[in-house]
Amino acid sequence: MRQTLLRILLDETWTFQSDAQVLFVGVGWLLVPWLLYGVIRLWLSVPGTRGLRAENVPPLLTWVGVAAAILLVPSFIGPKVAPDGVPVYGYGFMLFVGFAVGGWAAARRSEQAGLGGDIMWDLAVWVFISGIVGARLFYVVQYSDRIFTDEHGVSRHGLDWLKAAINLPDGGLVLYGGVLLGIAAYFVFCRRRKLNPLFMADMVVPSVFIGLAFGRIGCFLNGCCYGDRCELPWAVTFPQGSQPFKILVEQGFVLPEALASIPLHPTQLYSSINAMLLVFLTATYFKHRHRDGAVLAVGWVTYPVTRFVIEYLRGDEMGQFDTSLTISQWVSIGLFCSGTLYALWLSSRPAKATMYVPAVEHAVKAV
Repeated sequence: MRQTLLRILLDETWTFQSDAQVLFVGVGWLLVPWLLYGVIRLWLSVPGTRGLRAENVPPLLTWVGVAAAILLVPSFIGPKVAPDGVPVYGYGFMLFVGFAVGGWAAARRSEQAGLGGDIMWDLAVWVFISGIVGARLFYVVQYSDRIFTDEHGVSRHGLDWLKAAINLPDGGLVLYGGVLLGIAAYFVFCRRRKLNPLFMADMVVPSVFIGLAFGRIGCFLNGCCYGDRCELPWAVTFPQGSQPFKILVEQGFVLPEALASIPLHPTQLYSSINAMLLVFLTATYFKHRHRDGAVLAVGWVTYPVTRFVIEYLRGDEMGQFDTSLTISQWVSIGLFCSGTLYALWLSSRPAKATMYVPAVEHAVKAV
């Protein structure tokens, strides 16, 4: 695991050093991705480039202004704001990468369908923000006893309570909570833009699994969503002080003076691999579907099955409702049943799939 990927030093420009646990880089290195961004956008503006428009080029003054601001940060801010540097957390970084890659893939698919890529980026922002809020709320409700008490078992109050509720760097997102609120935001968006939600869903589903694949890598870096005891060659251990280590100590499986946890299943990576397989499945099926909404049906039915199985290897969740099934397995059962009903309903509809449309208004159809 690596909860903190690096720290950006605001009082240095080009420093690049590391200790045993974290990498320290000067703020000037931010110019590298910013320069790459500018070059890519400039290339996209070249006339005749497939699917690209000159208006995509960022204003020159804005680009220069941001670059200048990066270089001037050490002189004007120095160590006063963040003496230890600004941390870049592995979990948050992977969520961002998943959002960016998933949004890019959905935008490309939307461009090919004649809708334009901007509409997908608007939708991505709606769903991403709603998903984070929903995932955190679900986690707070599910693990309220863990979140709202300190290490001495004393209940938190006031500002400490609020900080604990929104403390994402400490881990704590439940996928299904994000899915539920993200779905609600999705339908609101489609209704406001007068878009066919089934057609849009078919383009979005592969990108959802892309985001999940990167998000689970973030879980691995953070140490959450860990697995049960494992004796296989690819078992992993988490260091002293990590979330798995602390919980295993509380449960009596690890001695407090141990340097690392017992070997565990890397269920986060299992989930990431599973998500990438679902990306391939749904993206491929998109080209061969016979109805709008068919890709959604495939993802809706297959994901809860794989999630249900992976849950048996998880070590961070206990059985619920006086059963051995975790809360995620119960939700998976509900999703599978509802997905099956949806697939049956979809099969009764006319076999007609929207593949390519010349403009947004041609994609507006009544469900």
